[in-house]
Amino acid sequence: MKFSVQRDALLKSLTLVAGVVERRQTLAVLANVLFDLNGTTLSLTGTDLEVEMTGRLELEAPATENGQLTLPAKKLLDIVKSLGDGSDIKFSLGDNQKVTVSAGRSRFTLSTLPAAEFPNVDEGDINASFVVTQGQLKRLIDRTSFAMAQQDVRYYLNGMLWELTPGQLRMVSTDGHRLAMCDLQSDAIKSESTQIIVPRKGILELSRSLFNEDEEVEILFGQNHLRAKTSAFTFITKLVDGKFPDYQRVLPRGGNKTVIGERLNLKEAFTRAAILSNEKYRGVRFLLSSGQLTIQANNPEQEEAEDSVVVDYEGDSLEIGFNVNYLIDVLNVLSGNEIKLTLADSNSSALLEELEDGDSVYVIMPMRL
Repeated sequence: MKFSVQRDALLKSLTLVAGVVERRQTLAVLANVLFDLNGTTLSLTGTDLEVEMTGRLELEAPATENGQLTLPAKKLLDIVKSLGDGSDIKFSLGDNQKVTVSAGRSRFTLSTLPAAEFPNVDEGDINASFVVTQGQLKRLIDRTSFAMAQQDVRYYLNGMLWELTPGQLRMVSTDGHRLAMCDLQSDAIKSESTQIIVPRKGILELSRSLFNEDEEVEILFGQNHLRAKTSAFTFITKLVDGKFPDYQRVLPRGGNKTVIGERLNLKEAFTRAAILSNEKYRGVRFLLSSGQLTIQANNPEQEEAEDSVVVDYEGDSLEIGFNVNYLIDVLNVLSGNEIKLTLADSNSSALLEELEDGDSVYVIMPMRL
C-alpha cells in the first residue's frame, strides 16, 4: 500500500484525532491512529474507548490499493509537525508490516499494529437529531463548560447536561457550588423533549474541534452515545449513565436586590481583590450599599485588599461572601457591557446574567467568611 498526502491537510486531521488518544493505554493499539484508505478519501481515527474522533481528508491521487493500517499517534504527529510547510508526505507499507514515511530528504520507519485489533465505539440506536452551526454549538459549550465538576464522586456532575425541547437546545453544568446554563433557540430543533449527560472529556474534545463557525454540524443523540458530524470529522462519545440534578430547583427565586454594573469594571476589581484572597478558599466579601459595591479580601498572612465599584443599586445594605474565582469565570464568558446580579440575603445564592437579551444564566452559592 502506497499513498501521498499534503502535509498541512494531514497535520490538521491528525491534530484533531490525536487529541483523544491517551498516553497510557491498557491496549497497545489504542496508542495508535487508524488509517482507512478508500479511493482518494483518507480517514484517520483515534479512540480511548470512551471518545472516538475520525478526521477525513481528500488525497490528490488515489492510493495503490484500499486498506487499513495503524500507526503510533504521538510519534507520527511529532514527525508531521517537524516537516516543512507545504511538503508532500509519502507513506509506504512494506512486507515486514512497517511503514516508511518520507518527505524531501527525511525518512522514517514506523511499526504498525493490526487494524483488525482497533476497536470501535458502539453507537446503538438514534433517538434524536438536529443541525446547528459550529459557532452556535461552540458558544453554548464555551459559556457553560467551566462549571463542570472534575473527578467528583457524583459522577453525573463530571459532564454536561444537554436538554432538547422543541425549538430549543439547553446546556447546563454544575459542580455543586455553581451552575451555568445557556440556551439556543432554533426552528431546526424539532425533536421530542430529551436529556443526555455528555462526559467532560467528550465536551472538551468536541469544543476543540469546532473551528469553522459558519459550517453546519449534525448532532445525533443515541441511547448510549452522542455523535457530531461535519464534512471534516465525525465525533462520537459515550454518555454518562446517571440522572442530572433538577437544576430548576437550584435557580434562585424571589431575589429582591438587583445590582447592575459594568462587566469589565467588576472583573478588574475582582481580579485585584483576588490577589490577596486565601489561596485555598478564594473567598471575598461583598459590602453592598446604595450606589456602591465594596469588595474585600484577606489571607492567613493578615494581608488585605479592598476595592470599590460604582453600581446601580438602591436598597438595604448587604454583606455576603463568594469564591472570587467563580465570579471571574462568569465574567470571562459573558460579553455584554453590563451585567445584572440578583441577590436575596447573605445566605442565598446569587443569580448573574447579562442585562439585555441574555441567553445565559449563572448561579453562585455564597461562602461563610
